[in-house]
Amino acid sequence: MRALALIDGEHYASTVRAALAELPYEFGGAVMLGGTEKLRDGADYGVPVHEDLDAALRELEPAVVVDLSDEPVLGPARRFRVASRVLAAGVAYVGADFRFDPPELEPFAIPSIAVYADGKRVGKTAVSGHAARTLSRDRDVLVVAMGRGGPEEPTVAESPPSVDDLLELSRRGLHAASDYLELAAVAGVPTIGCRRCGGGLAGAVATSNVPAGLELARGRSPDLVVFDGSGAAMAPVAAARRILVTSTFNEPRDVVGALNAYRILLADLAVVTMVDDDAPHERLAAAIREVKPGLTVIGTKLCPRPLEPVEGKRVAYFTTARADVHERLADGLRGDHGADVVLVCGSLSDRVALARELDRVDADVFLTEVKAAGIDVVAEAGRERGVEVVLAANDIVPLPGEPELDAELRALAEAATAEPVAT
Repeated sequence: MRALALIDGEHYASTVRAALAELPYEFGGAVMLGGTEKLRDGADYGVPVHEDLDAALRELEPAVVVDLSDEPVLGPARRFRVASRVLAAGVAYVGADFRFDPPELEPFAIPSIAVYADGKRVGKTAVSGHAARTLSRDRDVLVVAMGRGGPEEPTVAESPPSVDDLLELSRRGLHAASDYLELAAVAGVPTIGCRRCGGGLAGAVATSNVPAGLELARGRSPDLVVFDGSGAAMAPVAAARRILVTSTFNEPRDVVGALNAYRILLADLAVVTMVDDDAPHERLAAAIREVKPGLTVIGTKLCPRPLEPVEGKRVAYFTTARADVHERLADGLRGDHGADVVLVCGSLSDRVALARELDRVDADVFLTEVKAAGIDVVAEAGRERGVEVVLAANDIVPLPGEPELDAELRALAEAATAEPVAT
């Protein structure tokens, strides 16, 4: 197996040379990462030594990078950064007691954009919905969504589901708040729902039925497919363009740490959600650009939008949003939609707390996100009490002074369409 070694000056050249001869690889070269304690002029490592990792990867095209360095030259944080660069080049990365392989991505010939995140509850599905809705104005757009609660067999939602449609699914024991159903409701385009289990450090999944979902997508021949990831997992498909989503509430060190740097390096656009005056995103954007200079990073906020009118009605809003943004969300519902907001409940993911809130609320409308227990608990409670149930979208709203999100999305779609077909 053709390999590239990573070495440092804290090892004697003779020690490295012996290791290269002993290990079961065909080393085409090495990259010197630093260190001076045991470095000598004219040291012979038995292979050409490069100074730049990215250049060596391009020149040698190795199947694997073998890390023979150690502390203090390559500590944990820097090692993950190096691993991310190697994986982004499509190359395996191995060391004394670890191995990282780039996620296997199935080729896909139809123009596509993948939306993925660095964690759960950062607004990824809202970004996917915004992208699908925006690009469907002049294209035939299809969404393929992957979720932990997705259907056993890939399932097509041809049109936006109603509350009654979702309740019927829930009563059959199905997850009626799966991302594909949310996207069909809020984006107004056909969606294919898939499921997955497990998630790796680099976003791979342990199992999924996405390959079968891709066959359904190919059979429909849309102009563009938007792939919606799940949590920190990415859809296992070689999309032509990629969008990374993160939240301004995430610490910069976490967003760029471990193999999140790999997610950044894959991205053609980064969207930071939940930004406002109390939660700025400049430090986070700078950290992302430090990993991938020149990457466009757009700060946005999430604004709830009822899918039916709620003006003049007493509204209880059920969401997964953090408690510290509830008042801002209530203000938006009042100002933008004329609602009399009597409650903002952020307990959709906590059924015990949600039941307590429902027991004491008095409202004309239960406004709920299509997430977590929004259908099987909130919508069911509304139907039992004779309270109107309205579904809510989360609109992505760019901030003043930020790059224009819709223009960036159109540019990605055009680039995806112009690329040679992957086979």
